[in-house]
Parts: sequence; structure tokens; C-alpha cells
Amino acid sequence: MTQHKPIHVIGAGMAGSEAAWQIAQAGIPVILHEMRPVVKTDAHQTEHFAELVCSNSFRSDDAEFNAVGLLHEEMRRCGSLILTSADTHKVPAGGALAVDRDHFAEHVTATLTSHPLVTVERGEVAGIPPEEWDSVIIATGPLTSMKLGEAIRAFTGEEQLSFFDAIAPIIHTDSIDLSKAWFQSRYDKVGPGGTGKDYINCAMDKEQYQAFIQALIDGEKGDFKEWEKNTPYFEGCLPIEVMAERGVDTLRYGPMKPVGLTNPHTGGRSHAVVQLRQDNALGTLYNLVGFQTKLKYAEQVRVFRMIPGLENAEFARLGGLHRNTFINSPRLLDGALRLKAMPRLRFAGQITGCEGYVESAAVGMLAGRFAAADRLGTEPSLPPRTTALGALLAHITGGAEAETFQPMNVNFGLFPPITERQANGKELHGKDRKKAYTSRALVDLGGWLQPAAE
Repeated sequence: MTQHKPIHVIGAGMAGSEAAWQIAQAGIPVILHEMRPVVKTDAHQTEHFAELVCSNSFRSDDAEFNAVGLLHEEMRRCGSLILTSADTHKVPAGGALAVDRDHFAEHVTATLTSHPLVTVERGEVAGIPPEEWDSVIIATGPLTSMKLGEAIRAFTGEEQLSFFDAIAPIIHTDSIDLSKAWFQSRYDKVGPGGTGKDYINCAMDKEQYQAFIQALIDGEKGDFKEWEKNTPYFEGCLPIEVMAERGVDTLRYGPMKPVGLTNPHTGGRSHAVVQLRQDNALGTLYNLVGFQTKLKYAEQVRVFRMIPGLENAEFARLGGLHRNTFINSPRLLDGALRLKAMPRLRFAGQITGCEGYVESAAVGMLAGRFAAADRLGTEPSLPPRTTALGALLAHITGGAEAETFQPMNVNFGLFPPITERQANGKELHGKDRKKAYTSRALVDLGGWLQPAAE
């Protein structure tokens, strides 16, 4: 049996963990480098792999009509460790796939550390990896160490782009006043492991809402470090106070929209609704959905206790904000995620400019498969552009404009247009169009995976 040289994976987050798993499953040894706990970050609290820091949600699990739900299904069919762990440790979240953070990360960590082909090395990789590492995946995520980040920037000659990623507060369930709040999913939708009553909802009338918005705007915010100033936010993870500053009704059309919810205490629709989503399997913790914040801790407690039902809320963790870092992938990477200027290096995860836990893991999965193919002496097989995996990969490796490149979640806008028409000759629209995208994707994914199975 051929003894292969190991592939090095730097970073044991979502992308790095998935990449390491795919490599090991291909029968190739992998050395997984993780700097925690030797070097800590501003956001992580444990030394576990794949620790979730911004949310416990993988978003919609609807594989028929939603692009990220389709990505879930494609990853399941590809043998994803991250999706297996998520499915094993899911918690009720309406139509979304959400997980118990601790059990999820513990599962990923235990699975990798017990794999006979995986070696874990704790400690920082503080520069461009040495030449004897002839195959490397850099999956250092949104919190790439300053030393490695500077080395990458110096080597590529590209200015590193950065944005802030925010953390929402987590509340002890038993401190929520259910004489004012109530359990209900939006439109009573039942999702994975759910009942249609998977969120705790806190309603506001117009006067309460306007006072809350003003408090968000007036609340004292934490200071940015010098290197964080003038860094743009990612639109999908804006701090709650930044949204409030954009207009009095911005939050009513965002995370506090009241549609699909009926207050059983009043029998009617509310002016605005704050939703809390289960954060652990025991149901003892709930997080404030969409409430990422830069407010100082004392201000968070004061302002968030203005929410009806949360007057006596006890916080297991308060919100925060940290810098996220990514490279200009369309300019720097080839179609198989290799650095054009140094092909022995691949990049994966959020550092490539994909956004979201699932997307990060998906790009890590592809990087792992590509690196394994290289090591086995075969040309990496790229997923069809018509799949969620292929659409995401194509976007970050050339589909996006390099001059204006920004982080992107998977969405149907990244897919090649559907050319099919209805029986009456009219173009497909709405759910029919989305269904056509997902059906085409899964058929094409099967064709891509089939050669590997033969």
C-alpha cells in the first residue's frame, strides 16, 4: 500500500475540520494545525474544533426551495462531517437547522482526534508554511492570526479586506417572562426536529418599539481598536444599533418583523416582534435572533431588558463584535482554490470570501477533496456550476468582480439561469423556479459523485 505524504490543514474551524475529514476519508494522512488554546482569539471560548461563535443556526434546511437548504443536502450526499454532526445535535428551530453548540463542537473534535489518519498539532502557524509542506490548506477563518495574515498579504501583494462579524446575546430560558412572551415559529412552520413553536417571541407596541430604537441609537458603544477603524460591516451580520440608525422602521422589516406571528396574549398582530431561538439541546439557553451588537455590556443589559418579557433576563453571554478577514479570491485563487502564485497552498472557508457556517464548511469540503485528488495523482474534479457547491465555488474563484469583491452567502443568484419553461410556454417564477434550480442541482450532483462511486 502506497504511503502518502501528509497534507497540512491550518485551522480547525468549520472549513478546516471538514477539509481534514475529507482528506482522511480518502485514505491520506492529514496534520491539522489549530492555534487554540496556545493562542486565543477575541471570539472563541473553547479549544474545540468547529466552535460556533456568531449563531447556532445553519439557516434554512429546505432543500426544495432554498439555496442554503440545497447546500445542506449536497453536503450530506458528499459525506460531510459538519452536516452529520449538525443532524446529530440539532435543536428545534422552525424551518432552520440549528444545533447545540457544545455537543456539535465536541462531536467534530472527537471524530477527528480519534481518526487514525489525523494528527493534531496545537500552536500558531505564524507565516507562510515551509516548502517541505508541499500541500497545505489555509482555513484560518474570520480570525486569522495577525502574523499569518500579514505574511499572506506580504506575499500576495494584495490589500487584505476586512469586515466585522458580530455575536448575539444568549439568555437563560427560565429568566424569560412567558406571561408576556410566547412560543411560535413564523407562520407555524415545522422544521427539522421542530413543532411549529420553536421560537420565543416578545411583542412590542409602537410606543415600546420607538423607545427601544432610540435606546439602541443612544446606547454607549464599545470603542474600536485602531486597526478596526474604517472597516466595513458585512450586510448580512449588521449590529442591531447600526440597523436602528438606518431608519426607525428598518428593524420592523428585518429581524423584528411581526409577520406570521400572532400574540396569544392579545389575539392580534404586534407592531414589532423580537424572536429568540433555542441555543442548546436542553432548551435552557435562547439567543436573540439578529441582535449582534457593539453596545457595551452594561448597556446591553439595560437596553435589552426593555423588551417585553425580558425585563428580568439573565444573560449567559453578552454580544460582541470582532474583525473578519478575507482575501480577494477571484484575483488570487484558481478554480480549484489554489493560490496562483504558490499552488501548493490552497485556501478554504471564510478567508476565501464565502460567508456563513455552511458555506465555509462547503468550501473546506471542496478544498479537502481537491487536495486529496492532487495527492492521489488525479486532476481535481470540480462540481457542476449548476449545483450549490459549484455555484459557490465559481463565484469566489472568478464569478465575482475582483474590484468589488465582498463576502457572499449561497443564493440562487449565483446559479446559471434556468432555461426550462412551463407547459404553457411561460417562464418559471417563484417556487416553481426555485424547485427547478434544486431539482437540476441534485441530478447534476449525482452525476458528479457517480464516477467516484464506480
